[in-house]
Amino acid sequence: MEITQILGYVGALMIGLVLGLIGGGGSILTVPILVYLMSVNPVTATAYSLFVVGSSSLVGAGRNLQKGLVGFKTAFAFAIPAVIAVFSTRRFLVPAIPENIFTIGGFTVTRDIGIMVFFAILMLLASFSMIYDKEKLMGETKEKKSTNYLMLAPLGILTGLITGIVGAGGGFIIIPILVLLAGLPMKKAVGTSLLIIAINSLLGFLGDLSHQEIDWIFLLTFTGLSILGIFLGVYLNKFFNGRKLKKGFGWFVLLMGIYIIWKELG
Repeated sequence: MEITQILGYVGALMIGLVLGLIGGGGSILTVPILVYLMSVNPVTATAYSLFVVGSSSLVGAGRNLQKGLVGFKTAFAFAIPAVIAVFSTRRFLVPAIPENIFTIGGFTVTRDIGIMVFFAILMLLASFSMIYDKEKLMGETKEKKSTNYLMLAPLGILTGLITGIVGAGGGFIIIPILVLLAGLPMKKAVGTSLLIIAINSLLGFLGDLSHQEIDWIFLLTFTGLSILGIFLGVYLNKFFNGRKLKKGFGWFVLLMGIYIIWKELG
């Protein structure tokens, strides 16, 4: 086994460790680890990421369910249109993206480059949501607001489209929507978003099964290490300040996003 592969499996453990320590964010590293350390092509990596992210989020959602921090009605109102979008994107849109998208001045933007750059842009957006405290930016919901179901559906479709293309859970998009449009308190929005991500990712992954060759032994091993990392992170969370760790991880994700753009376009 090569050193990069060993680092890749360590990275799988780190994905879950971060999720357990700070309650989210670790899944954003799944695609870069699969592509740059495990030498998985970006299209397959986004498919694998959906499975890893979905499985990890399902574990997190289960923990929040025990605490009563999941809003089922809101979750399904958002998840139903989102999962249709994710499945359709993985089944029809991603396979339809041409190998060479366009050429500028002799530089050809391929499908793989396009996916990784788009993913890096999302990493930059996700990093800002980690660096800046969402509760201070949006305000903690003190009183129950009526849920705007009319807006949840189209936003669910948009989130599903993004999730389907890059294989990321999109919690940094979903949580503000749940707070601002569904009137959920921050902690319940986090718990509800994990259930939405689990549904979107795992059902969206089914869209790849008809046209992707899945290495199940590798995928289940990688996913198992990520889930193991979650439980380790939950235990270590007692000894660390989660808010400070989240901010520090946000800066790491920001640097990773910049690096990916430089690597793919430089």
